[in-house]
Amino acid sequence: MSGQHQASPAGAGLQAWADAFGRRAGSLPGAGVPWLADVRRRALDRFMSEGWPTPRIEAWRHTSLAPLAAATFDDGDALPVAEQVAALKAAEPGHWLVFVDGAFDAALSDVGALPAGATVLPLSQAWVDHAEAIRAAYGDAADGHSTSALNLALASDGAWIRLGRGVAVEQAIHLVCAAASPRAAHFLRHLVQAEAGSQATVVEHYVGAPGAANFRHAATRLRLDQDARITHLKLQQESEQAWHLGEIDATQGRGSTFASHSVSLGARLARHDIATHFVDERCETLLNGLYYVDQRRHVDHHTLIGHEKPRCVSHESYRGIMADASHGVFSGRILVAPGADGTDAIQRNDSLLLSRLAKSDARPELEIYADDVKCAHGATVGRIDEDSLFYLRSRGLDEAHARDILIYAFAAASVARIGSDPLRRRVERAVRALLPGGAALEEAA
Repeated sequence: MSGQHQASPAGAGLQAWADAFGRRAGSLPGAGVPWLADVRRRALDRFMSEGWPTPRIEAWRHTSLAPLAAATFDDGDALPVAEQVAALKAAEPGHWLVFVDGAFDAALSDVGALPAGATVLPLSQAWVDHAEAIRAAYGDAADGHSTSALNLALASDGAWIRLGRGVAVEQAIHLVCAAASPRAAHFLRHLVQAEAGSQATVVEHYVGAPGAANFRHAATRLRLDQDARITHLKLQQESEQAWHLGEIDATQGRGSTFASHSVSLGARLARHDIATHFVDERCETLLNGLYYVDQRRHVDHHTLIGHEKPRCVSHESYRGIMADASHGVFSGRILVAPGADGTDAIQRNDSLLLSRLAKSDARPELEIYADDVKCAHGATVGRIDEDSLFYLRSRGLDEAHARDILIYAFAAASVARIGSDPLRRRVERAVRALLPGGAALEEAA
């Protein structure tokens, strides 16, 4: 597993994870917190009882974890990551927490000055003074899938972000999660608690060394109180041999606004579970996603928007680009509970296939138990439009460059929804770098 805390091959079966827990439990951050030890033990027991999710479970029908379950992970020799982290920062202002192989790296981090009432700490430090405050946000062994329980049991570190009433953090809070050990497995848990009227932008970056076959599981839990505003961007750029499982779970109070941008560009297999629940009236949310896979890589987005109270608004749009023999999956569920009148919910998934072997599975769902609602959903799967391609070529572009422009234009609809100029430019560069002939597009930009 990762850094000073990770150890454990998964290929030996489920027992290997139990053995790893036995070796690590006493040294994990927060090990002296009684309630946390109980949560971790119950979480491990659940994972051992249920095992890895299989395609027999409806939510995992299109995504098999069998190769991951059979893989072997170890610490190995760590590679330097300082230059990679420095390139991510690239003189962009912000508050930076850096985690290397699941452990906080103080030397690479730079939190900087924060406004009064804002707390940004690694969990490994937050347990000392904030254990009881963390308890309400940390989660329970019964939450999510069995993989969620494994994260709960073995999470070595993560971020603790707490925004006091009315606090506004102007610059983005960046959580950089780098993989130095090329075959390590590590688990992170990020917690964001936004009190009434507070606002911030939180960015998660996931990167790894080229060719690294590491496994990372990251869980992010957000709690937004009345009128809080949180923008969250997750940029997954791991090695094409890596495994990435991620969860984002938000709870929104009255009048709160949550914008989630999920950009998944790396990993041989990436799975993202994203959910938000409206527990009071007049909440708003935007779930925006963009994913690109090639070769035989696989990406899966599962989303849930719980319209549990009246007069809430949700807009959801995910776009996927699949090349070669890759596979993209989208399953989005909007649940409108009884009494949630005045709901306004729109959901859409669009997929662009760049080869005949590429595959897309889409399952948009609306489940409505209330009257007086405005809801719509849809999905499209298609290839590059030949008329548009002909138009660009008639203007003097060669076929490859014309195709790249059309692919980028398809992706740009998702990128444009990112409100922050620095973050939008960061994603634009990442997308252009993946396209065949992307260097030409970068020069044109």
